Amino acid sequence: MYHPMLDAVTVGKVISSFRKQKGISQEVLSGLADIGRSHLSAIECGARKPTLETFYRICSALDLKMSTVILKLEEELSQ
Repeated sequence: MYHPMLDAVTVGKVISSFRKQKGISQEVLSGLADIGRSHLSAIECGARKPTLETFYRICSALDLKMSTVILKLEEELSQ
């Protein structure tokens, strides 16, 4: 049975999508999440995976439950 891997590109794509839906720039989101803009950029382009703490901060800054973002990640991985 095949189990898809949670790759950094998919994580970044989903976070970027939610950020754009909210109409927030990387600079604003990184400030709200208290992470560096270059760190957020690296996450969104798939160069880095966020830690659980960073993921929580990003979701909170987007005013989203972590579970909402996780469900979207699962949806993307199942395609």
